[in-house]
Amino acid sequence: MDVFWAKGFHATSYEDLTRTTQVKKQSLYGVFKNKRELFLKSLALYREENLAILEAKAAGETLPLRRLEAICEGVLYADEAARQRGCMVINSALEFGGEDADVNREIAQMAQRTEALIEEAIREGQAQGTIASRFGSRELAVYLGNAINGAKMMEKSGASREEAAGVLRTSIALLEA
Repeated sequence: MDVFWAKGFHATSYEDLTRTTQVKKQSLYGVFKNKRELFLKSLALYREENLAILEAKAAGETLPLRRLEAICEGVLYADEAARQRGCMVINSALEFGGEDADVNREIAQMAQRTEALIEEAIREGQAQGTIASRFGSRELAVYLGNAINGAKMMEKSGASREEAAGVLRTSIALLEA
């Protein structure tokens, strides 16, 4: 996963994969049909690991606004090396565009599950009166999901963690009732 995350699909060679995994090319072919299949498995693993982090952070908070803050905190990288690599899902979306239906399906699953987590907190906050109700929970979840993607792009482009976090804090403040 790390090689694809750092270099992207197209720039990663089988030599990169065998050197990093310490597995011979024939063995890689024995487990995965091709580089693309290994990439898709890596992208799915990245998605699941990151969603588990977000779900755990959200589960640790009882107040809806705090849950949204925890999710936003969870999407930002703590160290400079990870910020420079960027988000593997966003990197893949930019690398593939609309070219590959399977890659797009992985990307869509990440977005849908993240937005569902966000929407759950928004619905609860709207019911409690702490989150504005002038827009529906789905619209607000998509909005915050896009703010998260923008903050992750900022990180990849060299913005500091503080700048990206500021965008997310502002986005959450705009949701408050």
